[in-house]
Amino acid sequence: MTGILDSAGNVVPVAAIRRVRMRAVFGGPATEGFGAPPFPYDAADITSQELGGWWPFLRSPDYEINRDRDRMVARARDLVRNDGWGTGAVNRILDNTIGAQFLLISKPDYTALRAASPKFDATWAAEFASVVDAGWRMFADDPLHFCDASRVQSITQMFNLALRHKLIDGDGLGVLLYLPELVGPYGARNATTLQMVDPDRLSNPNQQPDTMNLRGGVEIDGLGCPMAYHIRRAYPWDWYGAVDSMVWDRIERETPWGRPIVVHDFDRQRASQNRGLSILTPILARFKMLTKYDSAELQQAILQTIFGTFITSPYDSQQLEMALQDNPSEAPSLTAYQQMRMDFHRSRGISLGGVRLPTLVPGEDIKTVSHTRPSSTFADFEHALLRNVAAAMGMSAAQVSQDWSRTNYSSARAELLDAWKTLTRRRADFASGFATPVYCAWLEEEFDKGRVPLPAGAEYLAPFAAWRAAYVRCKWIGPGRGWVDPLKERQGEVLGLDAAFGTLEESVAEISGGDWREKIEQRAIEVQAFKDRKLKLPVWAAETEDAQDTAERPQPA
Repeated sequence: MTGILDSAGNVVPVAAIRRVRMRAVFGGPATEGFGAPPFPYDAADITSQELGGWWPFLRSPDYEINRDRDRMVARARDLVRNDGWGTGAVNRILDNTIGAQFLLISKPDYTALRAASPKFDATWAAEFASVVDAGWRMFADDPLHFCDASRVQSITQMFNLALRHKLIDGDGLGVLLYLPELVGPYGARNATTLQMVDPDRLSNPNQQPDTMNLRGGVEIDGLGCPMAYHIRRAYPWDWYGAVDSMVWDRIERETPWGRPIVVHDFDRQRASQNRGLSILTPILARFKMLTKYDSAELQQAILQTIFGTFITSPYDSQQLEMALQDNPSEAPSLTAYQQMRMDFHRSRGISLGGVRLPTLVPGEDIKTVSHTRPSSTFADFEHALLRNVAAAMGMSAAQVSQDWSRTNYSSARAELLDAWKTLTRRRADFASGFATPVYCAWLEEEFDKGRVPLPAGAEYLAPFAAWRAAYVRCKWIGPGRGWVDPLKERQGEVLGLDAAFGTLEESVAEISGGDWREKIEQRAIEVQAFKDRKLKLPVWAAETEDAQDTAERPQPA
C-alpha cells in the first residue's frame, strides 16, 4: 500500500490532499509573502464557499446559442403554449408593441435631399408623406391580403407574427418576393409581397456544424456581415415534407442594388452574434417551477375537496355502503349486531326538502378534514416569481399577473412609465430590424412605378438607390400609452404643449397611438358639421378663451 497515511494508519484520499494544498497556497492568511490570497477581486476567488464550484467558460455567442438552440426554443414554446402566465405575458407585449394597427408615418429627410436638389423642401415632404402613407395603407390593409404571399394576413398581423417569433423563438424571419403576376387580373396594386418563414427552417445545410462563414444557417463574410441565408423547403418534422425538409435554398440577403430580400430580426446581446434568444431563456427554470407549484397546489386542493368527509363505523366498507343506500340490494350475511345497525339505518330514512338526512347509531361518526391548501405562502411565492419573470421581460409585475390590488396610483404610474421605456425600445428595434426593410422594398417599387410626387419645379427625383436612407426615413406608431388618471395626465399634456415641451404629433402618437393629421382633419369635419346644422360649438371648438376651462377640474354643483 502506497500513499500518505493519517494518524490511524489509513490512506488519505488524493482529493483531500489536493484541498489541503490549495488551502496552503491560496487560503492562507492575507499577509505579505507566501500564503496571501492572489485574488484582488472576490469575483475571481476560486476557493470561497460561494464561488469555488462556479466554473463558467468563455464561448462565442454562436457557440453558446446554436448548439442548444432547438432545445431552448422547444421549452420556451411549450411554456407559452401550456401556461397561462407565459401566454398572457407574450400577448401583453404584442398588444402594447404592435397592437391592432401598426401605423406608418413617413418622414423623408428633405434637408439631406437638398444636397441632390434645392427643390426638396418641407412642402414637398408633407405632400410626399401624404401620398406615400395612403399608398402604404392600400398595400397593408388590402382586404384580399396581397401583401402576404400566402394571402391570409394583413401587414399588421404579419408584424405581430414576426414579433411573436422573435419573443419566443429569438428570431423574426421573412422573405420579400416580387410577384408581378399578381398585378392586373388579380387586382393587386403592388408586386412586392412578404412571406413569413418559421425560424426553425433557418439552419445549416444537412445539419452540418457551424464554420467560419456559416452560423446557424446564416452565411457571413470575413467582417461578419450576413450575405445569404440557408432555408429548408419544409419543416424538418413534418412526415409529408420529409423529402423537401432535406433540401436547403440559399437566398441572398439583398439584390445587387440593395433591395432587401431576407428580413432577419433578432436582439443582439453580444458582438458577432448571428441568431437570437427567446426573452424567456433566463427565466425558463423559475417559470417551470412556478407552473409545477401552481399545478401541485391545485391538485392538492382538489384531492382535499374530494376526500374531505369520512365516516367511522364498526362495519366494513361494503356493509356501510349498503347500509346507507335507500334500497340496498342483496346484503352479505351479517351478525345480529350488524343486522340491528342496518335495520336502524333503513328505518331512519328522514328527509328534509327532498334531501336525505344521515342518522347514525352509537359508535358511528362523520368527520371532516380541514383544508390546509393552498399553502398560506403560495400567493407570496407566486408573486415573487412573477416579479422575477416581469423583470426579465421588461414589464411591470402587475402587467404579468394582472393583479393590480397591490398597487396604488403612484406605484402603478412609476411601474408603467419604466415599462414604457422598454416597450418603446422594443418597438423601435422591431421597426428598424423588420418593419422598415419591408417598407423600403415596397417604396422602391413605388418609385419605380412613378407614384411618388415630384418637388415643385423639379423634372425628376433623386435616385432612390443613392438616397435610400433619406427617402425611407419614417416613424412607426403602435398602441398609445393610455392614462392612469385621464384628467391629471391630459392636463399635463396641455401644459407641455403650451410650454413647447412637445408637439401635437408626439402627444397623439404616444397617448392614443394615432396620426395627428387625421385628428385635425376629423376635427375640422366635426366643427363644420356643427356649423352646418346651426348647433352651438363645443367649448374646444369655440374661438374664445373659455376653452381654457377644459383644463380645470369639474366643480360640484
